[in-house]
Amino acid sequence: MEQVLTPGSAIVDGPLNFQAKSAASWPAIAAGAFVAIGASLVLLALGAGLGFASTSARQEHGVSATAFAVGAVIWLIVTQWLSAALGGYIAGRLRSRWVGTHTHEIFFRDTAHGLVTWAVATVLVAGFVGSSAHFLVNSVTRAASEAAAAGAQTAATGTLGPYGVDKLFRPVSIPSGYTTASSDGDGRTEAQHIMGNALTVGQVSDVDRTYLVNLVAARTGASPADAQQRVDEWVSGGMQAEAQLRATAEATRKAAAQTAIYTALSLLIGAFIASVAAALGGRLRDLHP
Repeated sequence: MEQVLTPGSAIVDGPLNFQAKSAASWPAIAAGAFVAIGASLVLLALGAGLGFASTSARQEHGVSATAFAVGAVIWLIVTQWLSAALGGYIAGRLRSRWVGTHTHEIFFRDTAHGLVTWAVATVLVAGFVGSSAHFLVNSVTRAASEAAAAGAQTAATGTLGPYGVDKLFRPVSIPSGYTTASSDGDGRTEAQHIMGNALTVGQVSDVDRTYLVNLVAARTGASPADAQQRVDEWVSGGMQAEAQLRATAEATRKAAAQTAIYTALSLLIGAFIASVAAALGGRLRDLHP
């Protein structure tokens, strides 16, 4: 006699008539994945609109860069969670009903449907974004290689570059009416070369500083004290600008690292939310056959 399993019953010994069939409802999974992707696009577009509305080209208006970055990360997390919940719930409500299956197995299948739905949506979005960013990645890699080559060339600037040539032909003293060997004829190019070397090594040597003071005094007619003040202010401004650029680059690096960590965390929580939402949707699906 054929044995029939009722919901909540356990498996008993004896011959059973069944058909090998996958427990995955792929149409429901696909539907949930596309719903999750569509919800993500809508929420991302809304977030972009709110972001542009909160910023301004005028410095005194709009939110700060830090607040904007924090808001963007929070909105990405909210987008992931809401889209995962909606996609998992749709997958749970649309899956086929499993007759004669234990309630624990049904719960596992529903959570697995939510997880698979989240995985499909994530892979599709990652594939689309990855293909769109392929050219950008190549450009960044090429730029990094060029920057490394430029760094190696800059390391030799003190000897082989324009600064080294200027220093080679630098006169012992600067007479009245002196014209520099630079093409501009007033020492500006040579001063830029000195500043470039200072930014590379981290300081302006006393010899270069004294030379700049004498050069400014000879070219402008300023007193030695005024020329010294001009050179000190110019060198200090250049070093401060370089330090600010380095600080900005470091802050950008840290922000990128934190964003990656928060994104990974939000994806993991999104997978959990999709599983729970699918279990809830499957439960309601069985309550309303």
